[in-house]
Amino acid sequence: MTTALLLLGIIATLFAGWRASRRVRFFLHIFQLETYKFDRYGRWLADHVSTTIVRPSHGAGATVLLLGSFAVSLVDSAWVALAALPVWTVTFISSRRYRSDEEKKPLAFTERMTRLSIPVGLWALLPIAAGGLYGWTLGSPTGVLWYLGGFLVADLGAPLWVALGAALMHPVESTIQKGFKRQARRRLQSRPDLTVVGITGSYGKTSTKVILAELLRQRYNVYATPSSYNTPMGLCLAVNEHLKPEHQVLVLEYGIRYPGDMDALCDIAEPDTSVVTTVGVAHLETMGTQDRIAAEKGRLVERTAPDGPTVLNIDDERVAAMADRAPGPVWTVSTEGHPDADITAADLQYDTGGTAFDVTDDTGTTVSFETRLLGRHNVLNVLLAVAVGRSMGLRLRQMAHAARRVEPVEHRLQLRDRGGVTVIDDAFNSNPVGARNAVEILSEMGDGQRAIVTPGMVELGERQWAENKEFGRFLARHNLDLVALIGAEQTAPIQEGLSEGGFPEARTHVFASLAEAQDVLKQKLGPGDVVLYENDLPDQYEV
Repeated sequence: MTTALLLLGIIATLFAGWRASRRVRFFLHIFQLETYKFDRYGRWLADHVSTTIVRPSHGAGATVLLLGSFAVSLVDSAWVALAALPVWTVTFISSRRYRSDEEKKPLAFTERMTRLSIPVGLWALLPIAAGGLYGWTLGSPTGVLWYLGGFLVADLGAPLWVALGAALMHPVESTIQKGFKRQARRRLQSRPDLTVVGITGSYGKTSTKVILAELLRQRYNVYATPSSYNTPMGLCLAVNEHLKPEHQVLVLEYGIRYPGDMDALCDIAEPDTSVVTTVGVAHLETMGTQDRIAAEKGRLVERTAPDGPTVLNIDDERVAAMADRAPGPVWTVSTEGHPDADITAADLQYDTGGTAFDVTDDTGTTVSFETRLLGRHNVLNVLLAVAVGRSMGLRLRQMAHAARRVEPVEHRLQLRDRGGVTVIDDAFNSNPVGARNAVEILSEMGDGQRAIVTPGMVELGERQWAENKEFGRFLARHNLDLVALIGAEQTAPIQEGLSEGGFPEARTHVFASLAEAQDVLKQKLGPGDVVLYENDLPDQYEV
């Protein structure tokens, strides 16, 4: 009897410990995806109480322990624990929801995450230790049930342990971050020879940065931050670890989510040249209105060096209005033929090789540009980069040669070939302007079937339903052969828009997952067909 209890106890401990550790890891990942912000993490938890925080296994495990306790009150026998152990263990076997191999953006064990994991792990061990110690004093079989109860509390409390660990580490992280910021400011202050170009906007920051870096390399030694290093710590990492003495130009992205974010970024690196792409509806959940977004992004313009140029997209009225806030010369660009623009584009043409268009600069010179990038918004990004180049003395023809070498940013209207099917990968796009632009490109490509796969758009605040519904209407106006929607609830407004737009119901398919949609597309699409993957929801939106 004792040997059997010990063996089953070890098995139960392994299963429960394995499951609890995966739950803790899962919520650490969510906290990281929510950028270590308590308010965002709290909102996510509030939205997922019944689907992720409290699982059926918790109820099953608690039921087994309660029944076991009742049985012990009637029959104080080790047989009760022997019977409860295997039943309780089975309730903790299933944890597919917490599989790490299905993450799109895996948990990154940065130095910060490693520091956070230690107190979180200690918090998780506390109920296990308490249950075990108290159970030891009671003896078998009641003690075994208390021991198992400790694991149940550790598992159920995983989201709380992450929050408590983060709260404990908050003063430490704040001190560390202040040190990084001081170091970055000192490094930049010691480099008066360095030109800092700051780019902001609701959409197009990363693409504009990549294009600009390639164009400026015609004359300068340029360092542009990789990926979307557009947070205070991202800027610090770029300046402290990657900026070299030989670099002449530093190109940075400035991203915002909350009021005051832009000043926090500019306090680290004030731009010598500023670029504003667009003011859209991204991050309405935290910023409230587009006017507030414009006011926040306009702070980059105000913080530009006194004689430094500001480059603005004049086609966006909120961006154009920022000219009054610029302390130095203003350059304007337009893809819509605005008469007051310094740099304009005309005769845009798309094909599977990219985009061709004519650019006219401030001197009246017109040069034909060709790029592997797709979309009118990428033409806008090229014009913004050209304007910066002109302000720094580059000729238009020089930049036209460089534009041919620009590689598409991964998952942003990136063309791929998959067994003869042309894939337009726009998985990192989640804004109304970019989404509609991508659909227009799809409708002009190829002679075969045209399909779109999308879960819709997120982080649009109160406008999310309306924007997705309008996107459905927009899809209905284009002659698409197949619309594959991911998630019935998430895409309900798109379905409504498609229906109101008169799109044939037979061409609309709703799938539970992207994998399921891809399996069907393999059967329906063949050589010569084109499929657009528009947006791919982050991990925290799909659990």
